[in-house]
Amino acid sequence: MPTNLNSTSSAPVVPDPSPFTAARGRPWLALLLGLTGLLAWDASGLDMWVAQWSGGPEGFAWRDHILLANVLHSGARWAGWAVLIGLTLSAARPWGLFKALSPRERTGLASSVWLALLAVTVLKGLSRTSCPWDLAAFGGAASHLSHWAWGQVDGGPGHCFPAGHASTGFAFVAGYFWLRPRHPLCARRWLWAALVSGCVLGLAQQLRGAHFTSHTLWTAWICWATGTVTWETGKIKIRSKLRF
Repeated sequence: MPTNLNSTSSAPVVPDPSPFTAARGRPWLALLLGLTGLLAWDASGLDMWVAQWSGGPEGFAWRDHILLANVLHSGARWAGWAVLIGLTLSAARPWGLFKALSPRERTGLASSVWLALLAVTVLKGLSRTSCPWDLAAFGGAASHLSHWAWGQVDGGPGHCFPAGHASTGFAFVAGYFWLRPRHPLCARRWLWAALVSGCVLGLAQQLRGAHFTSHTLWTAWICWATGTVTWETGKIKIRSKLRF
């Protein structure tokens, strides 16, 4: 039987009957399978093909669309910051379902989201890959290079890989790990909300020409990986017998 993460927490650990428990005890296998799929996508060369659905030599017609540019980009970014600030504050002054988590668990949850955002931001800062709308194939001046072509310059501004905006949603997947022991149902809903929002925001940017599909997929994997590592590390520190 699983044990409490912290005896001072008011809510007991609840068994999780969800399909996600199929991966219980094998988080690294899940990451490896995801990595394999991503590498297969990169090797397929489908990024350009998908980008051509919404863009062409004249550029991307939906680049400045009010829904994509104002609502799903600018608006969603501010909404994401508001949620993150609220989550961070909940570590010190819990509210709602966070009251059932111990202080260490609340801190771990908030920290994992921040770390996921940091990981994506750092990689973007190091990357020389330019966005689709900067490429010659879509009216720009840059050439198309793989985002793994480290050290090579494509002639554009770079700093487009992975997808930063999609991390506004995907970064919160880490919450699933920390909520699952106490609130399995809420954890699943939290996970789906993070995944769906990340996909929607990533798709919006793809339609605008701001990112390739691979940029969004890698962001999702990086955030999931960060959440896994943070949870596994925190789990060891609190000497829990729970396993994902």
